[in-house]
Amino acid sequence: MAVRPAELWSYLEDIARHVEWMADARSIEFETEQRQGVGTRFVCDTRVGPLRIDDTLTVTEWDPPHTMGIRHDGAVSGTGVFQLAPADRPGHTELTWTEELRFPWWMGAGVGGRAAAPVLRRIWAGNLERLRQRAEAELSSPPPTR
Repeated sequence: MAVRPAELWSYLEDIARHVEWMADARSIEFETEQRQGVGTRFVCDTRVGPLRIDDTLTVTEWDPPHTMGIRHDGAVSGTGVFQLAPADRPGHTELTWTEELRFPWWMGAGVGGRAAAPVLRRIWAGNLERLRQRAEAELSSPPPTR
């Protein structure tokens, strides 16, 4: 992304704004007074096609501007991590987003997870593209002049 890690972090750390670029996230309601940092807990109304779940999430890792880790504690359980690092090009960021999810029996458990994987990859790729577009439009700094 054509923004520096600290700039991208300033956008990413505002968890309430994730609904702006995550197509599967309809709304976020915080269960804690804190809105960022380890221990922040929130419920994300998540929809994929006709399926809807209240995804309960807790921030488990917070290392600005490098890492944000979360734990899924709802019907779908598991972990997710955003990792930011300087890219090869100055002023750019390499963003990695990993998710390890476990589906409940009523969603097909392991079989459901394998069936959902290609759909989720497409959704998340679109989410990352929207994040890139929004972050670059909002945060891009002009290159330094000489």
